[in-house]
Amino acid sequence: MAGRSRICAVASAALLFSPALTTAAAADDGDGPDAQALAEEAQRNAEDADSLRLELEDRAAADKRSEPKSMDLTLDRQGNCVGALAFGADGGTSEFVKQGDEVWMKGDRAYWKAQDPDGGTETADLLQDRYVHGTTDEKEFKDFEDVCDLRAFQKDLAVDSFDRTPTKGEATTLDDVAVIPVRGEMDGVATTLYITSDAPHLLVESVQKGDGTDETSTFSDYDEPVPSATPAPDQSVDLSDLDRESENR
Repeated sequence: MAGRSRICAVASAALLFSPALTTAAAADDGDGPDAQALAEEAQRNAEDADSLRLELEDRAAADKRSEPKSMDLTLDRQGNCVGALAFGADGGTSEFVKQGDEVWMKGDRAYWKAQDPDGGTETADLLQDRYVHGTTDEKEFKDFEDVCDLRAFQKDLAVDSFDRTPTKGEATTLDDVAVIPVRGEMDGVATTLYITSDAPHLLVESVQKGDGTDETSTFSDYDEPVPSATPAPDQSVDLSDLDRESENR
């Protein structure tokens, strides 16, 4: 079937927006934790979470058909996840669900056409807005093991650090949540982390802008269960059945 090898073209986009938090020691500045200490605690809490919801808006990818301009991913340490991607330059959208080693993935017509200009229309007609179902043992779904791996994401949190000691801004609110901005640079890109004012201090939002980067990432639903609902049988088709359906058309 045309386009079958591109079913998992979401790749490992889940890690595009991992906020690099610093791990150096810091002291209290007399008005609660200083910027360095806040970043450290936010990192520890993110590393300890059993589940997270991660949302990305990448404005620099708005005209890039092969890259996600937005992403909404809820995942846990057991490898379960629910997610959605929207690609730039009318590259379409895709949705996916992973429970255990089972995966359901659905793309809209624009997505399939962007992934396979020659056969994408045929693929969309065949699927008729259904999910494709399979397991991570199949090569078409193998990438979802990485996309939905919260443990790997948590290990990557401290890969980079602030270029210099960050500063703490005035308390403010984001969606009615009291937060403290922590500002600095990461790899030369201006970065602001918004961390909850009250303990436990949790990362709520990360904003990076400059040098071709213009991203906002939000973090929520710490330790909340990943939704366990999966598409109904009449809303999906097994990968192994697609070739037979194609032959019978």
